[in-house]
Amino acid sequence: MGKRVFNFSAGPSVLPLEVMEDAAANLTNYKGCGQSVMEMSHRSKDFQQIIDDAEANLRKLMNIPDNYKVLFLQGGGTLQFSMVPINLLRNSRKADYIVTGNWAKKAAEEAEKFGDIKVIASSKDENYTYIPKINRDDIRDDADYVYICLNNTIFGSHFPYIPETGDIPLVADMSSCILSEEVDVSKFGLIYAGAQKNIAPAGVTIVIIREDLLGFAPENTPIYLDYKTHADKDSMYNTPPCFTIYIAGEVFKYLDRLGGIKKIHEINVKKANMLYDYIDSSDFYKAPVRKEDRSLMNVVFVTGDEALDKKFIAEAKERGLINLSGHRILGGMRASIYNAMPVEGVEALIEFMKEFKEAN
Repeated sequence: MGKRVFNFSAGPSVLPLEVMEDAAANLTNYKGCGQSVMEMSHRSKDFQQIIDDAEANLRKLMNIPDNYKVLFLQGGGTLQFSMVPINLLRNSRKADYIVTGNWAKKAAEEAEKFGDIKVIASSKDENYTYIPKINRDDIRDDADYVYICLNNTIFGSHFPYIPETGDIPLVADMSSCILSEEVDVSKFGLIYAGAQKNIAPAGVTIVIIREDLLGFAPENTPIYLDYKTHADKDSMYNTPPCFTIYIAGEVFKYLDRLGGIKKIHEINVKKANMLYDYIDSSDFYKAPVRKEDRSLMNVVFVTGDEALDKKFIAEAKERGLINLSGHRILGGMRASIYNAMPVEGVEALIEFMKEFKEAN
């Protein structure tokens, strides 16, 4: 077997090695029960323990208040673009969106099918290289909710502040930054995240929803698209993605052993600073995002020459630094340095960047 590469993919992305090795050791016979988690009935005692522990450990890591439900759903972040407006447009049927990248834009477009959606701020004018500042006065008084994408995976930007929405629920897509930094869950009405960046393989979507927001889906809502369906059945309305939930639970335990989110955030800041500091100090590479709005998870950079960017990506791959190409709508390079990317991976990338600069 060849040696492992440093995988800078934006998702599905790198997972903690010790979690994968432990899962491999338990793959065919989970903790001596004689079967794999992949084969296990979701109604079994063994799986009930897995999902209960996963929820308890996530609650501990994120300090989730008791009046919030934790749901393990399917359909990725994309299904949440629909479920959020279906469930939360409950009074005025108005919602205000801040569009800071591709996924927030898609979310707003999908929400338009269900109500009066207003984009109250956008950074499209500068190709999503900054986060617009909004305050309570920018939000319609009767909006049912305000929507943000906290970290913009494609463009490498991140909200440096949590918008003040008063008593209007704030909804956040945290797919690419969940568990990377401490957040005050009580400031949000609903948080969701696809698992395939910081949590687990693709297949489960975590939804953290305040209980008073449940039960407002219209009567004709397909049963599966009503959050209450899943909340009432503790995410067991139908067969959940058992194996993905198991890996998520193991990642939560791993982060807890490491010292929790505070500790992983320190490591993330160190990794990102190393990379941005090198980019900023070089006259060869450029990071387009405004300094105060830069993502710790997705570092976007370019040389300014498309052919050179392609050469960089190809030569990096030969060095075992893979998936460094930027998203197809943006080009350039993107190093996704999620929680599980070791510091050594970032060091190896910087070393290669220096050599590539010298040679070109």
